[in-house]
Order: sequence, then C-alpha cells, then structure tokens
Amino acid sequence: MSSMVVTANGNDSKKFKGEDKMDGAPSRVLHIRKLPGEVTETEVIALGLPFGKVTNILMLKGKNQAFLELATEEAAITMVNYYSAVTPHLRNQPIYIQYSNHKELKTDNTLNQRAQAVLQAVTAVQTANTPLSGTTVSESAVTPAQSPVLRIIIDNMYYPVTLDVLHQIFSKFGAVLKIITFTKNNQFQALLQYGDPVNAQQAKLALDGQNIYNACCTLRIDFSKLVNLNVKYNNDKSRDYTRPDLPSGDGQPALDPAIAAAFAKETSLLGLPVAAVPGALSPLAIPNAAAAAAAAAAGRVGMPGVSAGGNTVLLVSNLNEEMVTPQSLFTLFGVYGDVQRVKILYNKKDSALIQMADGNQSQLAMNHLNGQKMYGKIIRVTLSKHQTVQLPREGLDDQGLTKDFGNSPLHRFKKPGSKNFQNIFPPSATLHLSNIPPSVAEEDLRTLFANTGGTVKAFKFFQRDHKMALLQMATVEEAIQALIDLHNYNLGENHHLRVSFSKSTI
Repeated sequence: MSSMVVTANGNDSKKFKGEDKMDGAPSRVLHIRKLPGEVTETEVIALGLPFGKVTNILMLKGKNQAFLELATEEAAITMVNYYSAVTPHLRNQPIYIQYSNHKELKTDNTLNQRAQAVLQAVTAVQTANTPLSGTTVSESAVTPAQSPVLRIIIDNMYYPVTLDVLHQIFSKFGAVLKIITFTKNNQFQALLQYGDPVNAQQAKLALDGQNIYNACCTLRIDFSKLVNLNVKYNNDKSRDYTRPDLPSGDGQPALDPAIAAAFAKETSLLGLPVAAVPGALSPLAIPNAAAAAAAAAAGRVGMPGVSAGGNTVLLVSNLNEEMVTPQSLFTLFGVYGDVQRVKILYNKKDSALIQMADGNQSQLAMNHLNGQKMYGKIIRVTLSKHQTVQLPREGLDDQGLTKDFGNSPLHRFKKPGSKNFQNIFPPSATLHLSNIPPSVAEEDLRTLFANTGGTVKAFKFFQRDHKMALLQMATVEEAIQALIDLHNYNLGENHHLRVSFSKSTI
C-alpha cells in the first residue's frame, strides 16, 4: 500500500472510494472529511501543527476531503485522540479526522505545487529557516520570524479570557516566558513573549483568527515591535514565568510606562487586522467546562463593550408554519442574545426575520441554532442582508406576524457583565432551571415539563440552592420545546421560572 502514488489532480475518486474505515490501524497519514468548500491548505495544516511536524498534504477539493501526513505515527495518534474528544471545526463546520489506509503520501509535485509551497513555508518556520527564495506564499504570508513577542487582541469576548487561559493555549507552541494583559480601546489585549521567535511564528500561524471557545473570543495576533517585556509584578494581569519571586503589586498597573508609550505608538501604526476566517477551531478550546472556569474569573476581568459590528438580522427558514409564533422565536433566540424584533414573512410563513441587539449575538444564535429541530422541523439560520426588521405601518393589521420586543423585560443580556454572558451553551437535553419558589417540589416540575410533550429522564436540585435545578429531557429537541414553553412560566409567589441550556449532565 505504501508505494501507492496519490496524485492531486482531483480525479482521485476511484482510488479513494470508501477507502478509510474509522477503526483503521494507526498511520501517520490522516484522512480528513467534510471540509468546507473554500477551506485553504494553511487551515488544514494548522490542525496538525500543535501535534508535530506536518510533512505532506493533499487536498481533494471536489470531494471536500484532504490527506495530511505527519512526521511520525506518534504525532498522528496524539492528534486523532485529541480530536476524538474535541470535535475540530473549520469555518464553523465540524470536520472528521481518521487514520488513512495509506502509510505515506507520494504526491505528484507538479500538480500539488501550491500545497507544497505552503508546506515549505510552514516547515521553514518550524526549522527557523527562511522560505526558499523561489517560493512565494501569499497564502499564509509567512515571513521570517521577527520578534519573540506577540501582540494579541481578543474579539467577541463573551467569556472573560484570563492570563492562565492564554498561557495554556500558547504553551502548545513553546515555552512562554512572560505575559502582560490590559484593556485598551475597550478591548482585552495581551503581550506574550516566547524564548524563541520561531515559537512566536508557529503560534501566530496556527492561532491567528481562531476562536478560543466555540463561536467567541477570536484571537487576532501580530508580531510586536518590542523584543523583550519588562514585567514588574506577578498577578492576574501580568506574569514573568522566569521570575516567581516578583511581588504581586496589589493592583499597580503592570505595564511599564516606557512600554506603554512604545505600545501606543505601535498600535497607531498597525491598523487592526482584517477579520480573519470566521472559524471555530474548538481545539484551542479549552472545552466548555474550562470556559466556565475562565468565567469564574469574570469578577476580575471587566467585560469590554461588545462591538455592535456585523449583521444584526437573521433569516430563519424551514419553520413549522402551523406552530411558530413571534413569541416562540423570541424565547428560543433570546437564549443567545437580546431579540429586538421578529417578523414572520407574510408570503412565506415558514420563514422569519429576527433582529438581535448586535452582530455578535446574531453570530452566536446562528452558530448554536442552525440545524436544530423546532416543532419537528430542522431550522436553517443564516445572516440576512436586511439591516433592520421593519415594523408594519400604523393601523395596518399584519395578523400579529411582526412583534417589537425592544422594551421586553425578558432580555437576558441587558446588564453589561451579567452572569448570563458566562452561561451561553449550545442546545442540550439537560436544562438549567432557576428562580424556583420554595413551595415547588421535584414532582411538580417533572409533571410541568412532561406536559410539554417529552419525557423527563432525570432531575436534580442544586445542593447549595433549592432555587436552582437541572432537568434532563430525552432529546435535545424535547428540551428546546420545553424551554420555549416554560421559560418565564409563572410558578406562583411571583416567581417566574428561568430556563436555559446546561453544559452539565445529570
């Protein structure tokens, strides 16, 4: 098998029909499936970089597949094991990785030139050589590594990102010596220093434009003009890992004034980087449990003003037109942001426009709800080209299809820094209930939720606090239905039940 020549002319379907079974024997060649159509070689290579040297790549563009060869079988095994625990995403789509039957890739270089150029550049970075003069790689704009210091900006910061989280992610690429974090222009930023510029280059190549947590906290990475950081205190804002003896400085600014001045100059020189691929590589991820841990530090990190950029209006289609109402859409989409207006389309009642408070919320709602089942139908959620949802003219009856929720008391995210920002999870069978009055027992809640048409599988009050509980339905679809029906349900004693999706299982 290992002598088989795999060519990259796109007509490989005959050789590759069903060639890879999930339980194949380990191989340093990995078969990657279900890639988004427009994905680039660099993005696929970046999947392998944290695990070791990538030695070859073959993209089968027409089939949305690729083969990635790592230098060693150990690296490939580590990579497969890692991604079997954490589903990798490229451009917000889950992709699938398994061992290939091929033991090595022999690619026809004339046909696979572009991939080879990208690889050469990456390898050059990994071995600290400059790319060969003959190859120009616009693809990943790889330049010889300059500074060991990276400047990191975090966009869409729904969860606070702590210094420890950054240390955990960036340590995959080499020893991190120092980190300084601060807020500038309402944005959380950091300077991070490696021992070697090569590590900084690898980290930038693999992480720039990636999300730390699913669908939020996007890393924007540049080289800093500084080549050395001067850290004065070890605390939650700055740390020098080479000098554990530094004082904590009790909230003194950790940024040396001279550095601050250099930094201000540097920031004005560099425009903010162009928004990169909207990819959610949840491996950096720290899975969502760690998001919660990071969120626990929220008290220390102010939630910066979330930018209102991007499209605020969503188009939702394939709705169950017999059942859907503006109120049900308000409740479900309200889990991911503050819904301002909902319009079910008069001529196409299986579609609706939903206006969120800002672009980050609409992105989050789209990422979490597209492909979920609502009233028995798989709904599609995309960004609309409309800037706002128009209300009907005064005195015009549109059969209650349009509703303005601008002043709704039920918005979950009105208060900046509200705890709700830390509790945004994908739809799950387990629901988190809160605001339960003391007189309501487990049996009452089980009956209430069973009446939404599903099966209650498990229930548990929080030990510390009987106002809260976890309740598990049989399926995610049943949980979505229960949330729509029972969020804000009046349990008496002026207690309205609050329902959200939980990351826990019972």
